[in-house]
Amino acid sequence: MVVGVSHDTPEFAVRAIRSWWVNVGRKVDFPHTQLLIEADCGGSNGNRCHAWKVRLQSFADEVGLTISVTHYPTGASKWNPIEHRMFNLISANWSGQPLESYETMLKHLKTTRSTAGFQCLARLDTKNYSPGQKASKEDIARLRVRTHRIFPHWNYTIQPRLLKQPAT
Repeated sequence: MVVGVSHDTPEFAVRAIRSWWVNVGRKVDFPHTQLLIEADCGGSNGNRCHAWKVRLQSFADEVGLTISVTHYPTGASKWNPIEHRMFNLISANWSGQPLESYETMLKHLKTTRSTAGFQCLARLDTKNYSPGQKASKEDIARLRVRTHRIFPHWNYTIQPRLLKQPAT
């Protein structure tokens, strides 16, 4: 979990995914070519947010992953399994405790555990993100996005662009 001190922007959301990838995802014991992201339909990672897709495209290019995104319909993100597996444990762990500082919040997050072996990883992102960032028409045109046949407005895949090798 990434706790931010600024605005919830597409840059923040993709930076949080990048942090997970660097610290956890890429260390799993198999070759990585694809990543699935389940997201809600609003805010920084909304299905209609071009800045989100442009940031994801940059991330896909950077790490060479094909990224598929499936958005929960509006009002249905409560069915996200993370909500059921993680947030109830976190809420129980900090229940009745005043969250008076980021350090207190992080302490409660990092000490959240389940009997099944779940342990919450958490970090603080102190970067200041500017709200209202828009994607340029050029960036939107350069996206390598393929919508899925089923619910194409909620489901799509971003292919990494091949980066040109420097001339020798």
